[in-house]
Amino acid sequence: MLNSKQRATLKSVASKMDAIFQIGKGGVGEAAVKSIGDALEARELVKISVLDNSDEDARDAAENIAALTESEVVAVIGRKIILFKKSSKPEKRKISTLI
Repeated sequence: MLNSKQRATLKSVASKMDAIFQIGKGGVGEAAVKSIGDALEARELVKISVLDNSDEDARDAAENIAALTESEVVAVIGRKIILFKKSSKPEKRKISTLI
């Protein structure tokens, strides 16, 4: 569980990132969850954009994806979702060393 200081640090890092996934009309599919899980393992921190034509609310999508990928929701800002998951491989841990 992240505390507020850790969340603030992660939000700061994520503010400089581009969204690497988009949730569209089809919502959160199995393939998207797999891809997001793989990206979290490699990067630890990902930003996802929920498109205007999406049937899902950004907060609901964030909670759903976090549960399916066993990650933590750092923040939902408008239609942007920031997720964090500590990498299982120590050599890939770059973000988790900051918090």
